[in-house]
Parts: sequence; structure tokens; C-alpha cells
Amino acid sequence: MRHRSLTALALAAAVAVSTAGCTVERHWGGSSKTGGSGKAKVGLVTKTDTNPYFVELRNAASAAAKANGADFSALAGQFDGDNDGQVRAIENLMQQGVNTILITPSSSTGVLKAIKDARDAGILVIALDTATEPPDAVDATFATDNFAAGEQQGAYVKAALKGADPKLLMVDGTAGSSVDTQRHGGFLKGIGLKDGAPEIKGHTNANGDQSLAQQGMENLLQRTTDLNAVYTMNEPMGRGAYAALKARGLNAQLTVGSIDGGCEGVQNVKNGQFAVTVMQFPRKMAEQGVLAAVEYAKTGKKPSGFVNTGSTAITDHPMPGVPSKDTAWGLQNCWGGGK
Repeated sequence: MRHRSLTALALAAAVAVSTAGCTVERHWGGSSKTGGSGKAKVGLVTKTDTNPYFVELRNAASAAAKANGADFSALAGQFDGDNDGQVRAIENLMQQGVNTILITPSSSTGVLKAIKDARDAGILVIALDTATEPPDAVDATFATDNFAAGEQQGAYVKAALKGADPKLLMVDGTAGSSVDTQRHGGFLKGIGLKDGAPEIKGHTNANGDQSLAQQGMENLLQRTTDLNAVYTMNEPMGRGAYAALKARGLNAQLTVGSIDGGCEGVQNVKNGQFAVTVMQFPRKMAEQGVLAAVEYAKTGKKPSGFVNTGSTAITDHPMPGVPSKDTAWGLQNCWGGGK
């Protein structure tokens, strides 16, 4: 993966501690002011601290903060959908005196009051990966165009079916999340269906969790096994769905797609578990978020609007009309592989 050039400055070693309802990582010291004070104090709030995607985002933000002389503190909800945990994390960071909060909101609307309180206190708030609703509830969003990523997956699956009518199961994430809504809608556009279409044989929400996805898929397979395609909102859920399909001996007959682009997910494509995954770039989101925080601390200048950090379909079986890269490229550019 391409790495942004970062100015190397040393900071104190990280101290990992835990608090009720969230996980914290700190590189900390001194007092804090808001924009224009010169010293960036960055707080990151992710959905969980266990999903490899958010671990990568946190690690990239931590490294960027160290390299740019910024203090850094990272907190997370206990699970995907833990809005109360994220609200507590924002309140915690405000008490610590940060001047920028980077957040991947579990719900697009569930943390809006806490975000408003932070912005009213002069704190720059940037959404990473997941947009709020409305989008201008934060100062800026650095994220994948999740509708486009879903559309890429859908277009690939449609092409892979080679004219056959879809017989589709859908494994979604957390209801109410903008990422879930956008990827779901994009996939349906790409495959040429609408919600409620008879080609959609079943649907489950698994909150981004592999075990819940496996359980949900097992339940769906009790209803029908006359299927040819599976949509999954992210790779952990894709692995869970695949495990259920394999246990029933159905994996060979289905085209399974996913989104994330972690190194494990790219390997899943290489091994034939997924036909395609759509890679996104959490390092870029995190690095750009930290650089914006540093700029805000120095000058008071805030970013605004939506910044698309890109997505790329990864497959070893390219389809006409669907731009993609192979798994060799994917393994060179994936995240979560110690790069």
C-alpha cells in the first residue's frame, strides 16, 4: 500500500489502559487548547478494538501522530453498534482536552449530540470510514465511497453469473449504519435489483461479526439452498457466511463477494472462498485525518466535505466491464498484514 510521507518526530511510549465500556491507547502529555494552539492532541474513537480493519486504522493513526509530533489517544466501543460506549468515549476525550476527534460512528445518528457538544467546545471532529447523518454533523469525512464499493461488488457478481437470474442471500452489518445502508444499496444497483425483489431469497444482519454471520447464514439455509450468490458487507461476515455454506457443501455453487481488502480477505479470494473483495484504504483515512488535525492545531484551518479515499475490486477471475486488480496486487497493497 502506498504510504504518505510523514515527518518523523519522537514521542513518549504508548501506555495501554482500559476503562469501562472502551479501550484506550495514549501517547499523552501537557495541557490542551483547541485550533491554532500549535500542539495537536488527537482522539480516535472506533467501533470496536477487535475488528482487524479498525485495528489497522488505529495503528495507522497512532503512527501518523507519532511521526507528526501529535499527542494521541484511542478509544473504542465494546462491539459494533455500541453507541453508548462511543458517547462515553467522546466525553472522555473532551475531558482529556483533545483538540481533534476522529470517529468511526457505529450509528450514523447515535452519537450526534456528543459530536455537537465537542464541536461547540471548539474541537475539530472528522468522521473516518463511516459518514454521519446528516453529513455536516461533523466538519469533514474521510472515507470510502461505500455506495460505489457496494456497486463494484454487485457489478462483479452480476457479471460472474453470466446471465443467470440471481438467487441471492444478503449478509448485512449493523442496521442504521450509513456504511451498511450505502454498501447494501450500491450492491443492489450493481447487480440490478431492488429491495424486496423475488431474487433476494433471504437477509440477515450480523453486526460485522463472523460468528453472527455464520449463525445467520445457517438459519437462512434452513429455508432454501437453491442459491447462486451471496452478498456480504465485510470480510469477517464473509468468512462466517462461507463457513456455513461449506458445512452444507454449497460453497462451490455460489459466487460470494465481500468488501474490506484486508490481507486475510485477499487471501480468501486467492484461495477461492470469495470470488471478489473490494479493497478500501484505512491507512489513508487515518493518515489524512491526523494530518488535518495537525493543520488545525497549527493554523485553526478546518477541512470540510467528503474526501473519497478510494476502493478497488480484487479478484483472480476478472469480468468484462468490471475494473479489478489480481490478488498479487492485492497482497502488496492490503492492510492488516504487518506492512
